[in-house]
Amino acid sequence: MRYIERILQPGETVTYSGKIHWVIYLPALALWAAAVAAFVAGGSFPAILAVAALCAVIGFGAFFRAWFKRWTTEIDVTDRRVVYKRGFIKRHTIEMNMDKVESVDVDQSILGRLLNYGDITVHGTGEGWEPLCGIGAPLDFRNHVTAR
Repeated sequence: MRYIERILQPGETVTYSGKIHWVIYLPALALWAAAVAAFVAGGSFPAILAVAALCAVIGFGAFFRAWFKRWTTEIDVTDRRVVYKRGFIKRHTIEMNMDKVESVDVDQSILGRLLNYGDITVHGTGEGWEPLCGIGAPLDFRNHVTAR
């Protein structure tokens, strides 16, 4: 069961759910590509094959870390509040009532615009959030928060 489903108040509904963009997997994919290239180029050289194996193992670790981060992060907008949750055992949550939201900033690089991901910062009255980095479809998120 998702975190948001456990904390919904009576009568509260989820209007939008966001995720971290798949681009988080790119470092792992680059390491795997380097491992394949080293394996093909290495042939029978043990040192190059060891580098290929090392790249593959580190790539697996990077892939697992990215998958776990994406799996344990929830970004939701309800009709009453904005909720951000990350972590599995050590959980970090931020919630802001819609009445307290002043603005939502979206920062996108050129690659972020092409692949539809970016960083989001929610500003509230008297408080603000740290940037939520690498969020998929950040303009949709902003539109759901500011549409009230």
